[in-house]
This record gives sequence, C-alpha cells and structure tokens, in this order.
Amino acid sequence: MDGLAQFKEAQKEGWKNFAPLEAVTTPAAARLVRFAGISPGMRILDVGCGTGVVAITAARLGARVDAIDLTPQLLERARENARIAQVEIEFLEADAEQLPFRDGEFDAVVSQFAHMFAPRPEVATREMLRVLRPGGTIAFSTWPPELLVGRTMQISSRYMPPPSPGIAPPVLWGDPQVVTQRLGSAIENIVFDRDYILVSALSPQHFRLNVERSAGPAIRMVEALSSSDPDRLHAFRQEFEAVVAQYMRDNLVRQDYLLTRARKL
Repeated sequence: MDGLAQFKEAQKEGWKNFAPLEAVTTPAAARLVRFAGISPGMRILDVGCGTGVVAITAARLGARVDAIDLTPQLLERARENARIAQVEIEFLEADAEQLPFRDGEFDAVVSQFAHMFAPRPEVATREMLRVLRPGGTIAFSTWPPELLVGRTMQISSRYMPPPSPGIAPPVLWGDPQVVTQRLGSAIENIVFDRDYILVSALSPQHFRLNVERSAGPAIRMVEALSSSDPDRLHAFRQEFEAVVAQYMRDNLVRQDYLLTRARKL
C-alpha cells in the first residue's frame, strides 16, 4: 500500500470516534446551510458528511441531499440521525477525491470541516467543482491556521511523523488567499465570512481529553506516543492546554472558523 492509500486508511479509521462531537458542530451546520443559500428543491451534495449534521439540516429545509464520507461508522450514525429527523438522504461511503456522481449534477456542494482533510487539495477541489452545475454554489467551513483549532492542529503535526510527500496541511484551507488560489478561475463572486463555536469544558485538560478521544489525527498521535515516547506526549499535552487556555472563558472554549462561498462559472 502506497503512502497516499495508507493515509486514507488511517483517516477512515481515525475519524470513526468523531460522533460525540456532533453536538459541537450542529449549530455551525445551520450556519453553513444558511450561508450557502440552500432552499427547497435544490440538489445538494455534502462532502465529508460525518454524522450528517449539514445534510440533515439541508434536507429539513426541503433540499434533495446526497452525502458522502470515508468512514462507515460515521455514515451509520448519519443514517440513524436522518431516520430520527424523518428525512430522506442518500448516504454513500466515498472519497472526496473521487466523487461517484456525474458532471454538473448538483446545485450546491458543501463541506463542513471535512474536505480540508483530503490529502490533495487540487484533486478534491476539482472533483467538487466537477459535480457542481454551472452557476451552482460551492460553500464550506474550515479552520483558520492562526486561531484555536488551526493552532492546535499545527502543534499536533509537530509531534507526529511527517506526512508522505504531496499531502497538504489541512489548515491551509483556512487561509482566504490559499482558498482563492485553489478555487482559481473556475469560480466567481467569492465571499468570506467568520463565525465561531462555543464548546463547553470544565478545564483545558477536559477539552484536550475530548479531542484526544474523538478527533482522528489526535487519536493516532496519542496512540503512537503513549507507547513510544510518554515524555513527548506529556510535552504535547502541556503545549496544547496552554493554547486552549487562551480561548477559554466561563467554561466555554471559543473555536473560530472561516466560511467560504463562491459561484461556479
């Protein structure tokens, strides 16, 4: 198995424990759906749907929704959430770099904190734009590199083995200049906005532990360092908690994010 295939298998395995964090991302899902201008009757694709929070929010507005994710356990949870919400959504196990849809099939393509983890941004971007009809909307939420989640992701990356060549850091998707460059001449009317999520936590340590139990990259790193270098794991945790403390007030941790919307030419 080559480095790219190994990376994707690790992603699939690592994110299987993400479901408890759906309570954190649910309000942001409504924000993205509103920002994307989704309305009844639109054909929507949710890329990296996770537990279905964006897809279900769009479907409850009357949109016709397809949703894909790499991780079977998250798709199982998404289907359960859709049944509870009494909406019909087609959930498929698929790769953002190889979308199983025809050219121009969707009125809008959306992604919440998900397509940014595809290893090759140029491939994921090309695929998302390919399945979007001319005049359709691409919209997504990402983590800026200079704020809490981006900073802690960069801390984690320093304690992990370097990725295989050609795999781009996810946090670059949180930089408007990089996003503009990646979307390139295929789009027009690009718009950026900002918002934030407030996450309940009793301490930076509680927040860090929830991340370690739920977020794929953190899970892999903790598993590796627990056996190979406990002192290095301790150093990571101290550095991580020190950054979290800067964004914590009244038992709430603020996670700012970037919203992007553009129209396909």
